Amino acid sequence: MRDVWRVARKDLLIEWRSKRVISTTVPFSFMVLLLFAFALDPDRGQLPIVAAGLYWIAVLLASTMAVGRSVDIERQNGLRDGVRLFSIDPMAIYIGKVLAVTAQLIFLMVVLFAGLVVLYDVEIVGAPVLIVSGVTASVAIASVGLIYAFLSGTGRRADMLLPVLVLPVLAPIMIAATQSWEAGLDAGTGGGWDWVGLIGLFALLYVSMGMLVFAPLMEDA
Repeated sequence: MRDVWRVARKDLLIEWRSKRVISTTVPFSFMVLLLFAFALDPDRGQLPIVAAGLYWIAVLLASTMAVGRSVDIERQNGLRDGVRLFSIDPMAIYIGKVLAVTAQLIFLMVVLFAGLVVLYDVEIVGAPVLIVSGVTASVAIASVGLIYAFLSGTGRRADMLLPVLVLPVLAPIMIAATQSWEAGLDAGTGGGWDWVGLIGLFALLYVSMGMLVFAPLMEDA
């Protein structure tokens, strides 16, 4: 566990000092919400109905930047050499990076939610559903996003390839998260907890698969 926290702390400190992810994902996500709000402005009654779906589209698009940056950190610092020198368990590196990316996504989601409330005039009726589904979805996005970020390679090719690879895999998360948030924002018909459970199952699946395949991927980093 000590190595897990060290890896997570290292990634978060690097981001805190550089502000690279936050300075790009937050404006980008706000712009997505703002453009859709302007596009749908002639019919303001539709904004609360589509708010959850547009929110998660913005989050998923921004998440590719966060996971891409997390992998770039390791490539720039020589991941394989560091692991061999300090005998760090690859599983600890993976879990630590998942925690760091999850924390960044949660921060993004909190900031973005303020924009959602202002622009889309949503009403919160199920805060627990929103919180639990948001945190669980963040874990799922981070866990599978990191794997595909390693698979996509480096440079401009990786920036273009990562969304193509990871977004289809995250489609079930987006659907379930949207449904649960529609319930939490009084735009759906159900309680939302069944969808939260589905997100949890996918998160568990993605984390388990990531722990199995991360070590071989790390060797090629």
